[in-house]
Amino acid sequence: MAIIRTYRLDEKNVLHFREAWFQQFEDEEVGQFVINHGSVGHMSTTSDVQDVNNDRADELFAGFMQACSDEGYAEIQDEDQSWVIVQYSLKSATGTERDRYLEKKAKEALTGHLAWRGLGTVESSDFAPRKLNIRILTPAPKLAVAAIKTCIREAKLDFTKMSIGTADYATPGKIKSVHPMPPKPMTLD
Repeated sequence: MAIIRTYRLDEKNVLHFREAWFQQFEDEEVGQFVINHGSVGHMSTTSDVQDVNNDRADELFAGFMQACSDEGYAEIQDEDQSWVIVQYSLKSATGTERDRYLEKKAKEALTGHLAWRGLGTVESSDFAPRKLNIRILTPAPKLAVAAIKTCIREAKLDFTKMSIGTADYATPGKIKSVHPMPPKPMTLD
C-alpha cells in the first residue's frame, strides 16, 4: 500500500497535510482509494472511493497529485523533517517479554495516533542496554511531542517511564531531551 503525503503552510503559518493511498482487498481485483486531510496536529477528515481497480487508482493518484500541486501542497523530503525519539528505561539489559510487548503496543498506538494527525511516521525501534528506542520522523516535532504524550497516556503504556527527545534529521545521535522536564542527558545506546 503506497501512501503519498503532502504538506503546505498557509498564510497564518499553519501546516496542513493531505495524503492518499490505495488499499486493495485480499483476493479481490478492487480496493478503495482514500484521501485524508487536515491541519497538522488535529484529527483529520477522510473520504474514500470504493470498488477501485488498479488503473482507476493510478488515475486518482494523478488527479490527487495535480490538485495538491495546484493548491501549493508538496511532499516533504526526509532531510527537511526531524526525529522524535520515544525512549523507555528498562529493568534488564536486553529487554524482557513484557518489554517486547510494550514495544509492539507503543508502536501500534503511536502509528495510528500520529498518522491521523499528519504528525509523521514510526520509522523503527530497537533495544539498547536498558533502553527501548522508538524513532519517529515528523515535519512538526513540537506538535508530535505533545501528541506522543497524549497517546502514551491514553493507551496506558508506562507514561512515567518514558522520555522524549528530538534531533535534526542529519544528526539523530545529538538528541535534545524535551520530556520530562528538567531535561536530562539522553543517548540512543
